[in-house]
Amino acid sequence: MIVTVTMNPAIDKTLDVENFTGGTIHRVTKVIQDAGGKGINVSKTIHALGGETIATGFLGGSSGRMIEHALDELHIEHQFVYIEGETRTNVKVVDTTKKGFVTEFNEPGPTVTQRDIQTLTETLELYAGPSTIFVFSGSVPASVDKDVYGFLTRKLRKRQSTVFVDAAGQLLEEAIKAKPFLIKPNAYEITRHFNLSEDVSEETLIDLGKELLAKGVNTIVISRGQEGAIFLDHQRAFKTNGIQVQAHSTVGSGDAMLAALAYGLDADIPYEDCARLAIATSAGACTTLGTKPPARELVDELVKDVLIYPLWP
Repeated sequence: MIVTVTMNPAIDKTLDVENFTGGTIHRVTKVIQDAGGKGINVSKTIHALGGETIATGFLGGSSGRMIEHALDELHIEHQFVYIEGETRTNVKVVDTTKKGFVTEFNEPGPTVTQRDIQTLTETLELYAGPSTIFVFSGSVPASVDKDVYGFLTRKLRKRQSTVFVDAAGQLLEEAIKAKPFLIKPNAYEITRHFNLSEDVSEETLIDLGKELLAKGVNTIVISRGQEGAIFLDHQRAFKTNGIQVQAHSTVGSGDAMLAALAYGLDADIPYEDCARLAIATSAGACTTLGTKPPARELVDELVKDVLIYPLWP
C-alpha cells in the first residue's frame, strides 16, 4: 500500500501563453485545472502506472471539495482531514515559445492547527504497518512546524512502515534526522543542504549523497533534470542518462519520479529496473499538459532509452 501525504494541496491552474513578459497583457491560449500538490501528483502517477494508492493530507473549502471530486473521477482513494480555510490555488504560466519555461505563482495555503496535525497523525497510523509506504512531499503551510515530516517519520517507522521524503530546506533537514528510507533531493536542494553552490561536480554530488547515507538514510536519489539522476544506497551507486522528449512543462516531473520509485518498491521491481522506470516516468511527465501524469504506454516506450552506469562498488 502506498499512502501519499500532501500537507499543502492546491488547485493547479496552468495557463499557456506566447512570449511571456512581466508587466504586460497576454492572451491565454489554453487553461487547464488539475487537482494538485506534490503528494496528490504522486498518487495520480502511481494510479496511471497501474498501482494502488491512498491520498491523504489537508483540504479546506470549495477548492478542497473540487480536489476530492477530481480524485473520485480518477478512482483514486483518499482520506483527507478537513480544516478551516480554503485550499490554495497555484497558477503556472507556460511560455509555449520557450521549451519548458514555466513561471509559477504559489499561494501560501491555509492555517493548520495542532489539532489538525493530531487528526492527520491518527489517520496515518491507521494505515501504518510493514507493508505500507508513506510518501511525504512538498511544502507545508506556514503555521506547521518544520519538523512535521521528521515527527511523522519517527511515528511511522516505529510501526515498521517505509517512509519516502521529498522536501527542501528545513523540512528536509529535520526529516533526515528521523532517518527515512528514501529522500529525493535535486542537485540544488542537496547542495543547499550543505551550504554549497549548485555548480559542483558529479563527484561532489556523490560524496554529499554518501554523507547523507552515513546519517541513516537508506537510499538517496539525486535528480538532475535532463542529465538523469544519481542513485545511492549502502551497497552500490549508479547514475542514469536523461531522456530527450518534446517537453511541454517540467512541472510535476519530480513528483512522477518519486511516484515511480514508490510504485517500483511496492511492486517488488528490481532496483535498477525501478530506476529506469523512474527516469522514464519523469521524462514522460514533461510531455503532458498541466500536472497530468504520463500514460503507462508512453512510459514503457521511454524505459527502453534509459541507461545505467555503475559508479561503485
